[in-house]
Amino acid sequence: MSLVAGVDSSTQSCKVVVLDADTGALVREGRAGHPEGTEVHPDHWWQALSEALDDAGGLAGVSALSVGGQQHGMVLLDRDGNVLRPALLWNDTRSAESAAALTEEVGAEDYAKRTGLVPVASFTVTKVRWVRDHEPDIASRVAAVALPHDWLTWRLRGYGPAGASPLGPDLGQLTTDRSDASGTGYWNPANGAYDLELFSLAFGRDAVEAGTDAFGASGAAVDAAILPRVLAPGASPGIVHAEIAGQPILLGAGAGDNAAAALGLGARAGDVVVSVGTSGTVCAVSDEPIGDPSGTVAGFADASGLFLPIAVTLNAARVLTSVAGLLGVDFDELSRLALEAEPGAGGVVLVPYFEGERTPNLPHATASFSGLTIASTTRSNIARAAVEGMLCGLAGGLDALRALGHPAERLLLIGGAVQNPAVQRIAAQVFDLPVLVPSPGEYVARGAAVQAAWALTGERPAWNVALDGKPEPDFRPAILEQYKVEQHKVESAG
Repeated sequence: MSLVAGVDSSTQSCKVVVLDADTGALVREGRAGHPEGTEVHPDHWWQALSEALDDAGGLAGVSALSVGGQQHGMVLLDRDGNVLRPALLWNDTRSAESAAALTEEVGAEDYAKRTGLVPVASFTVTKVRWVRDHEPDIASRVAAVALPHDWLTWRLRGYGPAGASPLGPDLGQLTTDRSDASGTGYWNPANGAYDLELFSLAFGRDAVEAGTDAFGASGAAVDAAILPRVLAPGASPGIVHAEIAGQPILLGAGAGDNAAAALGLGARAGDVVVSVGTSGTVCAVSDEPIGDPSGTVAGFADASGLFLPIAVTLNAARVLTSVAGLLGVDFDELSRLALEAEPGAGGVVLVPYFEGERTPNLPHATASFSGLTIASTTRSNIARAAVEGMLCGLAGGLDALRALGHPAERLLLIGGAVQNPAVQRIAAQVFDLPVLVPSPGEYVARGAAVQAAWALTGERPAWNVALDGKPEPDFRPAILEQYKVEQHKVESAG
């Protein structure tokens, strides 16, 4: 039996799955935690990857491995391969003013045409602008800008800080894939190339793609920042270094987490994938690139060669965690309470912008309960309003995809929070699509394993995905209607 491994280096943890390359069946798995926060030193990811691999029984028998990682995180390296500062993660909103400045300088419509997105604080381009403006000493020492999965793949190949890695700091060996590159804000999904002019506008210095003709050209700026070479789907950047693996293990291209999840699910045209994790995402596989000047939908590339228009909310599973803590209950009791209440929660509405919001773009907003009366202020209504608010925020993403003309035939609901019975039941009332709940699994890591098998065999595998649930359709438009009224009030207040 040939084995492949997939890694999900997410915001909260690192997960590893080892699968049968022929069937996709799970053989073993492991996990290790990441520190909390919106900025994290990448060394923590490297340590967690080692621990998760050990927890999964190591790499014995594994023929290929690939890494899926949280998107947008900014990893800055100096010429000696050292990380210059903790990585600013996707959920760090300090660059909101930088995003607004870039949008004003380029124009939202032009930016969307050139990259498929409009800058918000989540995207890498806004973070490099923030460093340029607020940490000029660090900015002056930047030799390369990478993303989390780029850096981990580079380290697995044996590259890294001088004196602390087998092959040393060869920054020209940095690689990425089209899905992760498309989330930077300086790569064009339509033509498959970096928009180096936009990077220069953001960072104040030229850039060059590693491994291209320009990379070694004498005309390239001496102080140009290196950007990872973008690999094609199914390609390999090389092998895991012998000191790390102890055996030949082929590496896959790697991917951004949302694209890896879609790959792991085998998502097809007409599918809408809603993921409820630390963030919430709504995405659909598309044959054509899109650019949404409103910025609601980001026109990312996927990991298969197609495109992945996506809307993202900052507030998802942690909405439930926060309200469960407020009520002093666990997730099971929160679910029981929520299902005890009537749809609409007696008029109680939670607009759950606990950490600001990305869709809509309100980085400084806060959460608010409304509709509270003596009669409606019950534990059950509060619990149900939490679930409804979280899902209504995601339903706004579905509306935005449909407005751009994307077909929506069924909804695949994934993520740790969707095992909550209330989330499944209420999703069927909030989304006017058939809702399918795939069996619990690490779909980002599974998608990375698809890449590993693809690189190994030259063909994308077609593994079956089992379903765990299919809640009865029960669309209740009144839930969305009352939520939108309160959401509009928050947006109008700025």
